[in-house]
Amino acid sequence: MQYFVTGATGFIGRRLVRRLLARRGAIVHFLVRDASAERLDALYAFWGVDRTRAVPVEGDLTRDVLGIEESTRTALQGRIRHLFHLAAIYDLAADAQRQVEVNVEGTRRVVAFACAIGAGCLHHVSSIAAAGLYEGVFREDMFDEAEGLDHPYFATKHESEAIVRRESRVPFRIYRPGLVVGDSRTGEIDKVDGPMYFFKPLQRLRRLLPQWMPMVGIEGGRINIVPVDYVVAAMDHIAHARGLDGRCFHLVDPNPLRVGDVLNIFAKAAHAPQMSIRINAALIGLIPRHIRRAALALAPVRRIRDAVMHDLGLPPDILQFVNYPTRFDSRQAIAALEGTGIACPRLDDYAWVLWDYWERHLDPELAIDRTLRGQVAGKIVLVTGGSSGIGLATARRVAAAGATTIICARDPAKLEAARAAAQADGHDLVTFACDLSDADDCDRFVRWLLDTHGHVDVLVNNAGRSIRRGIESTFGRFHDLERLMQLNYFGAVRLTMGLLPAMIERRCGHVVNISSIGVLTNAPRFSGYVASKAALDAWTRCAASELADVGITFTSVAMPLVRTPMIAPTGLYRNAPTLTPEEAADLVTQAIVYRPVRIATRLGVAGEVLHALMPRVSQIVMNTSFRMFPESSSAAGGAPAKITPDQEALQQMMRGIHF
Repeated sequence: MQYFVTGATGFIGRRLVRRLLARRGAIVHFLVRDASAERLDALYAFWGVDRTRAVPVEGDLTRDVLGIEESTRTALQGRIRHLFHLAAIYDLAADAQRQVEVNVEGTRRVVAFACAIGAGCLHHVSSIAAAGLYEGVFREDMFDEAEGLDHPYFATKHESEAIVRRESRVPFRIYRPGLVVGDSRTGEIDKVDGPMYFFKPLQRLRRLLPQWMPMVGIEGGRINIVPVDYVVAAMDHIAHARGLDGRCFHLVDPNPLRVGDVLNIFAKAAHAPQMSIRINAALIGLIPRHIRRAALALAPVRRIRDAVMHDLGLPPDILQFVNYPTRFDSRQAIAALEGTGIACPRLDDYAWVLWDYWERHLDPELAIDRTLRGQVAGKIVLVTGGSSGIGLATARRVAAAGATTIICARDPAKLEAARAAAQADGHDLVTFACDLSDADDCDRFVRWLLDTHGHVDVLVNNAGRSIRRGIESTFGRFHDLERLMQLNYFGAVRLTMGLLPAMIERRCGHVVNISSIGVLTNAPRFSGYVASKAALDAWTRCAASELADVGITFTSVAMPLVRTPMIAPTGLYRNAPTLTPEEAADLVTQAIVYRPVRIATRLGVAGEVLHALMPRVSQIVMNTSFRMFPESSSAAGGAPAKITPDQEALQQMMRGIHF
């Protein structure tokens, strides 16, 4: 038996052709734009045959008579028993004109071709989208009743089916698959589509929250999901069954699930939190359509919606299908498949297979080079305060990753020692002696940077100073607060503002500010230091909002306590659990690679949440720690106090918080 297939290179088409070729003596002719060996070798490997059984026919769906040469059309005359038309655009976000050209006009040309060669039966693969947004149950014998066809995808699928019904002079059968996902046995699928658009948000949720955390979600309408292996098996059987010409078959799940149930099933497969409380998305329908349209006409609303959807990896139109109103009767398909064992499996049974395949093969992050080298190789990175501690550890990492790495600090001797340490590893550091708390020196540094290197791709504002002293011990030392602000805030902002014009001109750049966990926890005894870092955080948030559309990104790292020379004078910290400079550099490189808005430890975030929800309780906790730990020996004017068991226990529980 001989077949002709359009769309044989597509997701469903490849699998249908393989199933057809499994029939004894079957020969499949398939339409393809380019029949070169390089293009088709992978197909033949997938099908397990050669060109004697799978015969390429060069042509194009957008050309008259499909662009097939007359000699080929003559050779096919009267020989094709089944012609399967699968070629179409199955993309909600596709250009409307392109959908008309392929889905509508392409189908018209296929129908004419089937009639011209005298095909035994035309099998048209439509979609449940042909029903539009019909309110209620749509039967297999219904067609003209379709409604809500405003979207070009729905409109073109409906019109292409109408062409088959009106214009075909050969027998035909129509198949309307539901939302086709990957193979229920292997999970294999070509691209992210349908419910898989929500896989990335679920993955992010899993990274943020434990699986047991109850979530609030949406209920939504019923969504009809079917695996590709069921669709292919059903089409193959129905196509070869007798006495079914002129009928339409819904290849759907007879027991469709609501959107909320579907998301929970995939959340379970992803080991992500599930939606314990679900809000009926139909409530959105209570808002008059003209009000919703008016709101979306506002540029800020559109930009926020588009930014959120882009960040989540969701197509802009997908939300309008959350309340999908149509259910599909499939009695004809079920009757045709009776006794074959071909049935749509339950999503619960194969959701984990789809998730596993997506995470291993289709997760967009797999295509992104998430290594430090992939982000900074060949770029110019500046690390302030780079002669020791966090700055030096970060600079050595960045230099090893192939970046032109510049460090600055006040002490030329320490800079030279840092450069020598990097050279011992086989890497170079460019050094510049500069006091960023001095406005003139900072401006001199900016001029040198721009004259020598032209721009900076990544700026790490790490230089800073800290003072551990209670407010009562600072009454006569206001100049200490000014010194802190001069370097930690004004110096960082002055340097950043000096480099931003070049970043804006190039429409790319990233600024990493080393902030403090104390900003989140309101650490006592560090009021001056925390205030300077909080000021830098606030400036950063404003700058990020202003420059979000010109390619400049900012990250604040709420750094916990790190064992650096800056904390060495405080004897209490000698046995305190702290990060090493290398562990702190891990956080900085994470900021460079992923460019999040903020990086913070769980303890820091917990402190911030406690202050937001129960500020009085937060104050009591911090005050208790303040009274438990004494002033430093320099502030108290005496010998360092010996740490007590209570103090050591609190330090262990609150690792990284300054006391």
